[in-house]
Formats: sequence, C-alpha cells, structure tokens
Amino acid sequence: MKRRRLSTEFDDASASPGLLLWRVTNAWQSAQRHALAPFELTHVQFVLLASLTWLEADEPVTQADLAEHAGTDRMMTSQVLRTLEEKGLVVRAPHPRDARARALSATDAGADLANRANAAVEATDRAFFGRLGDDAGAFSDALRRLDGRT
Repeated sequence: MKRRRLSTEFDDASASPGLLLWRVTNAWQSAQRHALAPFELTHVQFVLLASLTWLEADEPVTQADLAEHAGTDRMMTSQVLRTLEEKGLVVRAPHPRDARARALSATDAGADLANRANAAVEATDRAFFGRLGDDAGAFSDALRRLDGRT
C-alpha cells in the first residue's frame, strides 16, 4: 500500500468530521440552489430575505440585526441587500430611533417571494434530512451546540 503524503490522525478520510461536514454542506447547498432557481434567488439572498421577513414581526430591523440573525458578514449583507433592493424586494428607510441606522423591511412582493421560496426550501430540507429518520432531532441538537449561539 502506498504511503499517504498527508500527515493526518485519520486512517480513512471519511472519518474526518470536517471533511464530512464539507461534503454534506456542498450536497445540501446544491439541493437548495436547485430549489431556489425558479424564484431567481441565490441561497444567501433567500436567507437574508426570509430572515428579514421573520424578524419584521418584532421591531425595526437594522442591517446589524439581520446579519446577526442570519450569521452573515455585515459587508456581504450590505451588498446582498442592495441587490434585493434593486429587485424591489427590500426597502431601506430611516430608522425611527437611530439616525445612523436604516430600518429594513421586505416589500409585499419580497414577503410573498420569501414565503413561496421558503416552502420550497423547507420541502428540500425535509427530503434531504429525511434520510436521518428518527436521528433528525439529535442532529439538529448537535448543530445547535456547534452554532454556539443558542
């Protein structure tokens, strides 16, 4: 057997949790891209639009609030919001209590699109994660521990 040139603690590459997470993430993202294609949204556009639509029920949403909720970089969030605004899906208005911030809101068209796309995304999740069967709840619990925010 040929000696591996990579110094690693793993005898089998598929024993690496990082590599497994990479592979699963790529497969899941591919499924989500396919589900979102009819809505002409990238996955990050969907996540930010859906997150904004979710958060709006509370109080005015700032870009920082949205980035925190979605777990996205603030600069990238700003760029994606600009695109969503150009598509007529998001509005940035003066914030009622913070003159330095903008209050974000989904337009009616944006909220409608977020809801229609969310149905497709959740169906894709059910199909993808359905392979876990009764282990799905434990898997979600493990992901929450890794997320570290909940």
